[in-house]
Amino acid sequence: MKIAALVLFILMYVLMITKPKYRPFYALSVGLIYLITGILPFHALPGTINWNVLMMISGTMIIVDYFIESRMPLLMADILLDKSKNVMWVTIYMSLFSGIISAFIDNVATVLMVAPVGLAICKKLKINPVGMILSIAVSSNLQGAATLVGDTTSIMLGDYAHMNFMNFFWMKGRPGIFFAVELGALATVPIMMILFRKDKEPVQAKERTKVTDFVPSAMLVIMVAALIAASFIPDTPSVTNGIICCTLAVLTIIINLIRTRKTDRAARAVKSLDFETLLLLTGLFVVIGGITEAGIIDDFAGLIARVGGKNIFLLYTIIVWGSVAISAFVDNIPYVATMLPVLTVVTASLGIEPYLMYFGLLTGATLGGNLTPIGASANITAVGLLKKEGHEVSFGDFMRIGVPFTLTAVMVGYLFIWFVW
Repeated sequence: MKIAALVLFILMYVLMITKPKYRPFYALSVGLIYLITGILPFHALPGTINWNVLMMISGTMIIVDYFIESRMPLLMADILLDKSKNVMWVTIYMSLFSGIISAFIDNVATVLMVAPVGLAICKKLKINPVGMILSIAVSSNLQGAATLVGDTTSIMLGDYAHMNFMNFFWMKGRPGIFFAVELGALATVPIMMILFRKDKEPVQAKERTKVTDFVPSAMLVIMVAALIAASFIPDTPSVTNGIICCTLAVLTIIINLIRTRKTDRAARAVKSLDFETLLLLTGLFVVIGGITEAGIIDDFAGLIARVGGKNIFLLYTIIVWGSVAISAFVDNIPYVATMLPVLTVVTASLGIEPYLMYFGLLTGATLGGNLTPIGASANITAVGLLKKEGHEVSFGDFMRIGVPFTLTAVMVGYLFIWFVW
């Protein structure tokens, strides 16, 4: 069963790379085969699907549809254009902006809020939006590990290691992982300057766009505040963030109905949902659940621990870069959940504190998803948004940006954490 699960998993990725048009079909088909063959038991199916992420994406997409129609993204684009020298700096500012937001709310929600602004800018300038939107996505993934509330894996580490919000900034008299992530983010600026060095066209906003409706913008601000507040409440249900986003989406629809009396607008908002992205994510959740159930994730974790042996630097290096490689193809949530207790045992046997390995794991596992377009939910969302705009993104297109981003940010974080911890 384990070999069959691995072969099907590899086949799925090969098809996704060579024939990307039918990605949701491949993921759903392999997931169905896992269920039929018993690789993933039917009773385990509900727990493998990350309903929180699916609900967050659905709710945020609906609010964002109203947000785009309100013309607020166009106004934000005008302001940003006034602050930028040329197209290259617009892209850099947008990436850093998405990173800052992503340090405090979910990466997917960040992409769904910031990408419309990027798309509005690209339409104004009449340029291809692929580079800018992909930069927004990888930057949001990069910054997710900066704080306790920035990513699911950060929340998992905080809960497991009994770390509070401030421990990510300063812990046991030393700088925390926040500074490793931020240094990595700053190191990506020269990378973007190289990648987008030809985009030197001057930019300016000829006139400021007038916003027609401030309710969607207010709902997005409320959503950000609610997501941050919810992260500080202990023992909340796993779908809390999803409920917040969906509730605010329903409120947005109701308020618009009351104000405009247009029922067709509500129907159009629901139709704006990117069902292809939602189906792809659902299929991937099932597939990852299958290889986790088959023990493949456990085998990878055990192999990393065994190869590292008793050499602390070698173990740390393998954990960081091994996590990067694994997270490029596997959802980092089950992987991190598996590795945390493994590292606790390994570090206890070596007689050292586990925080060096914990931070190395989080750095590699969070940033590794940026290597491929299906390595993180935010990447899948960004590629889906671009496809809706008529831009098909291949693995090569994504990796042209994702690989240098990832290698640079991980290397800086890897060195910082080692020398500090």
